[in-house]
Amino acid sequence: MNRFPLITAHTGCMGYLAHSLESLCAALKLGVDVYEDDIRVTVDGVPVLAHDDEVKLSRGRRGSLKELTLEELEADSAAPILLLADVLSWIRTTGKRMNLDIKTADALEPVSVLVKQMKMDDRVFLSGCEYDWAVRANRIGPYLRKLLNVNVDSFRSLSYEDAVSQACEEARTAGCFGLNVPYQAVRPQLLAAARQQSLDVFAWTVAEADDMRRLAQWGVHSITTLDPAKLIAVREGTALAEAE
Repeated sequence: MNRFPLITAHTGCMGYLAHSLESLCAALKLGVDVYEDDIRVTVDGVPVLAHDDEVKLSRGRRGSLKELTLEELEADSAAPILLLADVLSWIRTTGKRMNLDIKTADALEPVSVLVKQMKMDDRVFLSGCEYDWAVRANRIGPYLRKLLNVNVDSFRSLSYEDAVSQACEEARTAGCFGLNVPYQAVRPQLLAAARQQSLDVFAWTVAEADDMRRLAQWGVHSITTLDPAKLIAVREGTALAEAE
């Protein structure tokens, strides 16, 4: 019998603003296993929660994270900016884990340094890394656990079997512990191949209960969703069905 997958709350879960303290708190209050958010760095190398480089500034202006220092950002941003260091402190108090979705290669080294300084390598792992970034991350911080973001184009251009084989080989070569896969690309063949290579499969980003049930039955390691309450309800329904 498969255990139920880890429940990963995607940034902006439960309808809260993405990269916000409200979203983080809502996920943790529900009791999710993992919180996922996007990571970029300021021009002075401070990791922050952000999906895009562009940020809204005061008086309707726009700026670029890669051109702003943290001090400039905090003085002029139109919305609060969460520091990764502060979020990791919250994560540490809860005993949960965090998936750091790296959005720029420039973030790899500052994130590696921060995680080491905070002694959080057992509580975090990286995603957002296709093969080249995963190899680079392995050189910068070999103590960091990493998922390989599969090359989605290979699933379009190659046969499914060859795309799966390529993904597993790249994950092992780059020192990754698992595959980060859009849920539409997950099939039993991929899960079987990943198990043979001792690789976990993380499926993202799932909205519908039927898809959640199917992926759980197939045995993925984690399901990422914007609606963790729905996924928790699926888990509880599965447990009730098994108990009958």
